[in-house]
Amino acid sequence: MIKTTKTTTRDFFEKAREELILTEERQNLLFSIADKIIEELEDRDKININFICTHNSRRSQMAQVWSFYASEYFQLENIFSFSGGTEVTAFHRNTVKCLQSNGFEFNVDDFSHQNPRYLISFKGSKKSILGFSKTYDDINNSYPYIAITTCDSADQNCPFIPDAIKRFHLPYVDPKVADNTENQSEKYLETSKQVAAELFFIFDEVKRAISPEETDQ
Repeated sequence: MIKTTKTTTRDFFEKAREELILTEERQNLLFSIADKIIEELEDRDKININFICTHNSRRSQMAQVWSFYASEYFQLENIFSFSGGTEVTAFHRNTVKCLQSNGFEFNVDDFSHQNPRYLISFKGSKKSILGFSKTYDDINNSYPYIAITTCDSADQNCPFIPDAIKRFHLPYVDPKVADNTENQSEKYLETSKQVAAELFFIFDEVKRAISPEETDQ
């Protein structure tokens, strides 16, 4: 059994951002996502973000959880995070284990061998989110929403999403390639770190745009 070193969620989040290295193309993509969130917040009381990947078991779940954390960290209480897929599987146990090592707390809300539901929170959080595998159009996902697809296949292979205000393709390498290998924990942590860092980047830009007096202090 490979053990992972547990850290606080804040420490992991901030360190991930400090160590983030972006290509110009990737940075421009993150700016585009932030700009769209900012634009929508000018016209709406709240904005929903739906992270979408085929099985809704790894990358899209990580993105939803880190987006939930980022909204709390930057005190952006009118941004809500969801995730879904084109198929229902389960919130993969390796994803759960990885996020637990990042400081998140998972409490079983509804047990099922096939697809358990978790209430996910972190130390000091005022609320929790519900995590389980579902399709992107599940009734638990509020809409309209900005859709962010996270699969590392080509953008044109992603599904048409009629309820999306706007769709962005933000791909991540699937950590399942390391399942049942000695590099399993390392690969999941690597993906979680990239997701956390890039969501820090996006939400930081949003915060700077809507509350510049707070970020400049």
